[in-house]
Amino acid sequence: MPTCRMCTQNYPIDQFAKGNGPRYLVCARCAIENDMLAPGEHSPLYSEEVASARLSLFSRRYRPWVLIIIGWTLYLNLGRGIPPWSTLFLVALILLSVTTPVRHFMTRTKFKSDLAKLTP
Repeated sequence: MPTCRMCTQNYPIDQFAKGNGPRYLVCARCAIENDMLAPGEHSPLYSEEVASARLSLFSRRYRPWVLIIIGWTLYLNLGRGIPPWSTLFLVALILLSVTTPVRHFMTRTKFKSDLAKLTP
């Protein structure tokens, strides 16, 4: 895989700006940041729809982890003083803390396949 001359990252050949001279072996991101693309030239970066779909996919994947962190923080700071609800909240947090890693690793292949569909 070729290396970008500006950011020294490895990318597939289709992620590079086309042309010779100063644009030779410059990735699309660096070409856009340094105004090396012609006004009507197509960028090989993600479109808005693909970027939005990828963001949605990642947010659905990692939402349970964020909710567990927020839940434990709320329980440890506020939730220990309410007699009937603190016990129920603690049981729910323990169940989520046990099932989330299992679910995360069991759905890894589906996540990778969905991500491969959204990668141009």
